[in-house]
Amino acid sequence: MTASPVEDRLPLPPDDELTTEQRVAVAEISAGPRGGVIGPFAPLLRSPQLMTRLQKVGEHLRFSSGLDRRLFELTILYVSRWWDQDFEWSYHHPLALEAGLDPAVADAIGAGRRPEGMDAAAAAVWDLLDELHRTRQVGDDTYARALAELGDAGVVEVVGAAGYYTTLAMVMNVARTPVPGGSTLPATRVPDGGRR
Repeated sequence: MTASPVEDRLPLPPDDELTTEQRVAVAEISAGPRGGVIGPFAPLLRSPQLMTRLQKVGEHLRFSSGLDRRLFELTILYVSRWWDQDFEWSYHHPLALEAGLDPAVADAIGAGRRPEGMDAAAAAVWDLLDELHRTRQVGDDTYARALAELGDAGVVEVVGAAGYYTTLAMVMNVARTPVPGGSTLPATRVPDGGRR
């Protein structure tokens, strides 16, 4: 999304500069399913208690949630596009495809368009997220469709995932977290129609 390389404002500090609290936070995240400090957790390490608490939310969402992985990853791609967050997109785009998200759906999200041909569950997630982001509310019809497809726990998990990944996107946008490689968002996208 950026036309030229930018400096990472909050890279991972060298080991010899870490505080005791930061070392504990690094050890904790490294012992979990992530295996180390990557992406948003490098800047978040400046506030190790916040990082530790946030990563536990993310650990639940990514590794313990009952939400279908395909719908979970669709949620992350939506948020990544909304916030123009390349690292998040780069990391989760392949996971979305592995989880069974149609590549055409991912491409449409990357272009900022509502994907065509989604099944009812994916459409319910898209509509819930899009209405919530555009209007800051969710109408009764959209909520009823989401509830029918996802159940009440699923609705909460989608919204919770969107909130969590929004936090990470904002942190990385401020920090200018670099993309280590992989798929980045298209540089151009369909105009958002004033949704922001």
